[in-house]
Amino acid sequence: MSLAQQDIPTDAAAVIQFWRDAGPRKWFAKDPAFDAEFADRFAALHFAAARRELDHWAATAPGVLALLILLDQYPRNAFRGTAHMYATDPLARLFATRAIEQGLDRQAEPDMLVFFYLPFEHSEDALDQARSVELARKLDPRSRDFAILHRDIIARFGRFPHRNPHLGRTTTPDEQAFLDQKGFAG
Repeated sequence: MSLAQQDIPTDAAAVIQFWRDAGPRKWFAKDPAFDAEFADRFAALHFAAARRELDHWAATAPGVLALLILLDQYPRNAFRGTAHMYATDPLARLFATRAIEQGLDRQAEPDMLVFFYLPFEHSEDALDQARSVELARKLDPRSRDFAILHRDIIARFGRFPHRNPHLGRTTTPDEQAFLDQKGFAG
């Protein structure tokens, strides 16, 4: 169902439209100009979502999609290189879990479906990683490959080594060797 066919909050629609307009080439790129624009436009909504002031958005597929973008994707752009990149991950997983339980992911447009599942891929929990790989079966081959890559890193290290500096964690020699060999760096 398209956004135009549903009654959703104007701000939620704005988040989704911005994200859709940005497209895949910007979604996963390290682009300081895009990060700054995203940060400037949606900071207030991100923090409102983090304070649980927008929980009512979770009643519809587009509303929960906007929450997932604000809680899972926004911090990765707006707070790149800081611990805050991951601060709202647990809340994003909560909303993703509920949305999937309610079947709201099945109402998502194909290009937006991945954002219902990324909160599990971003988790450092092995069970979330297993769920991510299972959910990624519904996605394109590239998304499935990334889910497997994330799962395998967690299986090997129990965490994402590239996050260590941001989270004040000591990097082990094995992790450093992985990073030095151009292992996945987020």
